Amino acid sequence: MKNFKYILIVFALFATFGCEDVLDTEAKDAFAEDLIYSDPSQLEKLVFTSYNSTEGWGLNRDQWWSRRFNIEGASFEAKFNFKDLDLFRARAGWIANNVGVFAQKWSQYWDYVRLTNEFLDRVDDSEAMKVDPDKVNILKAEMKFLRANLYSKLIRFYGGVPIMEGALGLEDNFNLERNSYEECVDFIVKELDEAAAILPLTRPDSEFGRVTKLAALAVKSRTLLYAASKLHDPATVPNGPLYDYTKASKWQDASDAAKAVIDLVGARDLISVADAKAYQELFLSPNEDILFARPYGSVYYDFGTDVNSLPDQTMSPSGYGGWALSSPTHNFTLQFNMADGTTTDEVTFDPANPNTGREMRYYADLNFNGAMFRGRDVQYYLAETPSVETPNGLDSPEGLGNTGHSSKTGYNIRKFQDESLGGLTDISSQRPYILYRLSEVYLNYAEAQYHLGAESVARDFVSKISSRALQPAITATGEDLLEAIKRERRVELCFEGHNFFDERRWMNEAHLGFDIKGLTWTMATDGSLSFTENTVVTRPWFEREYYLPIPSTEIEKAPALLQNDGY
Repeated sequence: MKNFKYILIVFALFATFGCEDVLDTEAKDAFAEDLIYSDPSQLEKLVFTSYNSTEGWGLNRDQWWSRRFNIEGASFEAKFNFKDLDLFRARAGWIANNVGVFAQKWSQYWDYVRLTNEFLDRVDDSEAMKVDPDKVNILKAEMKFLRANLYSKLIRFYGGVPIMEGALGLEDNFNLERNSYEECVDFIVKELDEAAAILPLTRPDSEFGRVTKLAALAVKSRTLLYAASKLHDPATVPNGPLYDYTKASKWQDASDAAKAVIDLVGARDLISVADAKAYQELFLSPNEDILFARPYGSVYYDFGTDVNSLPDQTMSPSGYGGWALSSPTHNFTLQFNMADGTTTDEVTFDPANPNTGREMRYYADLNFNGAMFRGRDVQYYLAETPSVETPNGLDSPEGLGNTGHSSKTGYNIRKFQDESLGGLTDISSQRPYILYRLSEVYLNYAEAQYHLGAESVARDFVSKISSRALQPAITATGEDLLEAIKRERRVELCFEGHNFFDERRWMNEAHLGFDIKGLTWTMATDGSLSFTENTVVTRPWFEREYYLPIPSTEIEKAPALLQNDGY
């Protein structure tokens, strides 16, 4: 399959990003803009550049460290592993002028908002629109989608932000005020509805990765689900216009948005799988369950041709030459059920043998001590008395590779890795970074239907997820049903960038501040293995951290922005 490729290096065409102020949106004329806007093909390349705003495997493409790991390291799912560094400031806590590797998010998003605004300001009156209006109107819809997707991300991190529907000029007021959270949600929904009305329902294989109607509706579904959640209820703290969503119809709106996707796909079952390997392969190539993804291939990978930013290198255990940058927490691994659908709180779970009899996704998503991975068993153990007969494990702090990368929790991420590759720096032909998929929409619908009191419908759709994972259908009722839906989100969508926001919108502080647990494995002289559970680090919780602060330098330049509560 020939995948659509985003244009990664376009400095000769349109050098958008530099050292300007974040909200400096003065149009530049040094890059033959008239030529770009007169030619539909050149205009398309500009749109391709804007697709970089969708992000990929790394938290920040322009920073060496954080283009090699993502937001899972600041969530309940995992921690940053190398030398126990606190790059997310998940332990030190965020302050207005220091949020660790989150610092680039504000400027990155606004840079792309500026690019989309400049395009949308000019495209209607462009020569390209006259030459090929059908093509250019679809490009316009793609840009509306990309701007809406950016705003959806901005409000997840910051609450209400300024709504800018056009590029600012030299005579405009740059001391912008923030719109309310509810106004931002309304703006996002309007933009997505307008884009969805024009975008094609499907794309040919050669355009995998370009926006469709289903992608636009999926962003709308996620946005309205988040808006309906507890975090945005006026009765919770923080509250006020920058954070609240007051619509009485909020759960119905969230339900309707998910149902729009479901109706278009016919409420079909997810792609069936026979085992963990088949499930793992769902994340390695395009398939019909993917609603929108960033495509990767043999021509480019992520940051140009920086191959060691891909998960095979960044997430494999240290003994394989991997960097293991995100270590799943033992706390999180206990969310995975047993194969028969019982939980790790029930007698079917043997705490002395935590890797035995677990559900299929446990084996697809995690590397653990003893897992068979790339031709051998993973070895996190240290020998009680190292010898030829009982050496230290190859992936241990005394093993192979850079031992500073040895797992601090006794787990590594297996999901997304292409084990068919001969080496960690070989390239998959078409592995996608999945941004929206049908499983999420079914879970969105189940959660919204639960809050509307339609428990049977909620059970039906959450069961589409559990059944595909070879788990029993969900039969729970009441609060237990809601917890089952949340568990399925944690497990099914793990390491895909959801949990950081899910635990916040649910206001589940037990999964925001907690002792991160790990397993320390030991091999005795007789070759037997045992482990102890230990606290790796303690992650505190500060109530202000439901949102990132707006960078203090931006508040200094534009005091009307107002800082988020607690900073």
